[in-house]
Amino acid sequence: MRIRATVAAVTGALALSAFAVPAAQAADSVSRADIAHAWGLSTTASGKSGFRTATAGTAADLDVTFSDVKVNNGKPIVVGTTKHVVTPVTYTLTHGADVDITSPKFLNGPVLYLGSKLTIDSGDVLSGDEPGTCTATSATTASCTADLDFYPDGGLLNSDARTWKVGGVALKDNGSAEPEMALQSDLGTVKLQRYSKLTVNASPEPVKKGRTITVTGALTRANWDTGKYAGYTSQSVKLQFKKKGSSSYTTLKTIKSDSKGNLKTTVTASVDGTFRYSFAGTSTTPAVNSAGDAIDVQ
Repeated sequence: MRIRATVAAVTGALALSAFAVPAAQAADSVSRADIAHAWGLSTTASGKSGFRTATAGTAADLDVTFSDVKVNNGKPIVVGTTKHVVTPVTYTLTHGADVDITSPKFLNGPVLYLGSKLTIDSGDVLSGDEPGTCTATSATTASCTADLDFYPDGGLLNSDARTWKVGGVALKDNGSAEPEMALQSDLGTVKLQRYSKLTVNASPEPVKKGRTITVTGALTRANWDTGKYAGYTSQSVKLQFKKKGSSSYTTLKTIKSDSKGNLKTTVTASVDGTFRYSFAGTSTTPAVNSAGDAIDVQ
């Protein structure tokens, strides 16, 4: 889930589902009053938010730290064009003896951010729909789990396919106009990638030995701006072949996808076997192999 906002972005990112607002419709600006209402935290008698107007780049002193954060078991997060992707996160929470992690007025969880440091005026944050869940392991430590939620249909842009930094946010409503908050930066990094697809077709089939086989295909990836798949152009893709009865593929040649992501090359028919294309991936797009296409050589 994405929130584009200042000040409220970080603190509001943890539990937008509690707002009864779909994550894919996250507003461009979220006020602290919205956050207080959503999380059920206290408000002042005037109905205004109980959150203070924070100075940019600062946070109240809440004695909470995050460690051992692992996002998606150390693997990149891959998102297509329509499916809501839920990514698991595990972490350890260390807190002061005065912090009651079982209180409904204490919330915490991981976020992804850009920039050198996570601050309350961070303008671009990706997070989960709900805060993390923690189980105490001692008087001052807890083992926690959370999810990060990604909605490609309205929540992501192609420019989001990149390496994000991992941060942590904790918030405690103490009943005053000065809720305590802790932000922690540099808890790791994770790649967010656009789902890729690869096809292959070898023809003619059957084919006589010594004749030419034409192998076509297409390399496409999710376009989060349009909600469709589009050709991944000028990418190196390997044509591989597995002889009938063999368990492994051998690379025959490497070609590049054209201006529409299409692939086309020729080889000479020799023995029965299976062709496939193989793409090694890039920083923004995961590796992918096509399904195999068997050929009968006569």
